[in-house]
Amino acid sequence: MPPGVGPFDALLLVSFGGPERPEDVVPFLQNVTRGRGVPAERLAEVGAHYHRFGGRSPINDQCRSLLTAIDTDLAAAGLDLPVYWGNRNWDPYLQQTVAQMAADGVKHAACLLTSAYSSYSGCRQYRENLADARAAAGSDAPMLSRLRHYFNHPGFVEPFVDATLGSLAHLDQGARDGARLVFVTHSIPTSMNDASGRSPAGTSGGAYVRQHRDVAATVAARVQQVSGGEHAYDVAYCSRSGPAQVPWLEPDVNDHLRAVAASGTEAVVVVPIGFVSDHMEVIFDLDTEAAATAAELGLAFGRAATPGTDPRFVALVRDLVLDRVASECATAGAGAPPARVSLGELGPSWDVCPAGCCANPRGPRPALCGADS
Repeated sequence: MPPGVGPFDALLLVSFGGPERPEDVVPFLQNVTRGRGVPAERLAEVGAHYHRFGGRSPINDQCRSLLTAIDTDLAAAGLDLPVYWGNRNWDPYLQQTVAQMAADGVKHAACLLTSAYSSYSGCRQYRENLADARAAAGSDAPMLSRLRHYFNHPGFVEPFVDATLGSLAHLDQGARDGARLVFVTHSIPTSMNDASGRSPAGTSGGAYVRQHRDVAATVAARVQQVSGGEHAYDVAYCSRSGPAQVPWLEPDVNDHLRAVAASGTEAVVVVPIGFVSDHMEVIFDLDTEAAATAAELGLAFGRAATPGTDPRFVALVRDLVLDRVASECATAGAGAPPARVSLGELGPSWDVCPAGCCANPRGPRPALCGADS
C-alpha cells in the first residue's frame, strides 16, 4: 500500500446502506429492523416508500458520489489515502469491505460515519458493526478509528445555512418574511435520546436532542445575520418506526406543520439537519409526505438541500483526518494539540467515546472506537 497520513493508511466511509432493486427492499428492511419488534405492517408501509421510487434507495449512489469527491479532494491536497466504503445493512457490507482492506494490507483506517450526531443508532451501533467486521477479518484485520462527530463542524453547518437562504429566496416575497424554519431529523426512542452521550464517567445524556437544537439555533442565527430577517424556528422529527407503545421523539413533522398552520403561519422551509444527503427519509418523508401535508394546509413550502457533495462538506473529511492525526501526534508527544473548529455552543466532540456512551438498549455488545472497546 502507498504511504498514508500519520498513523492512517486508509479511510473507511461507513454508511447505512439501502436497496438497489425492488427484490432487495424486503430483505433490506428485515436487516434494518431485526430484533426490534417492528410490526410487519410497518415494514410493508416503509417498503411502499421505496417502491414508489422504483424499489431503489438513493443512499448508495450518494455514497459513491461522496467517495469519489473525497478521493479527489485528498489527492488534490497531496494526501495519499485510499478510500474504502462499507455499509451496515446492505452491499457493500462492512464485513466484506474490512476483509478486502485486510487483504490489501491496510493496517489502520480512519472511519467516517455518514451520521453526524450522538445516539445508539447513529454511533454506537456503527461501532458494534465495525467490531463485528474486524473480528470476522481475523488476525490481519486493520485497526479502525472513528473520526469525531461533526454535527457542529463548519463544513456541515455552513452548507445548511446557504441552502436555507436559497430555499427562502425561492418563496414568494409575501410569504418569505414570515416563513418559519422547521429543522428535521430522524426520530428515535426517547430512551435512546436519554442514553445518548451518557456514560458512567459522568457525561450527561440527551446529546441527540441537544446537538440538533444547537445546530438549529446556529443555522437560524446565521440565516438572520446574512439575510437581516429573523425567522421563528422549531425542531421536528420524521420516520418513526417503532412499536406504538414505545415513546419516540416528537413532534412528527406533519403534526408540526398542522400546528404551525393553525397558529397562522403561511410558509415554512424544512431543513433536514439530521441527514448528510437526500436519503429516503428526505425524498419521501419530506419532499413527498410533508410537502403534501403543507399543500393540504395551504402552506407555502420549501426544502433546504442537504450537504451531499458540497465542497465544504467534502473538505470536512480531510480536516477531520488531519485533526485526528495531529491529536494522535500530540498524545505521543510529537506536536501541539489541534485547534479544532466548531460552531454553536457545544464545542468539538471527542475522538474516543466514553465507556458506556450511547448504551445498546438490548444489552452490551463489543464496540470499537470507545474507552470500553
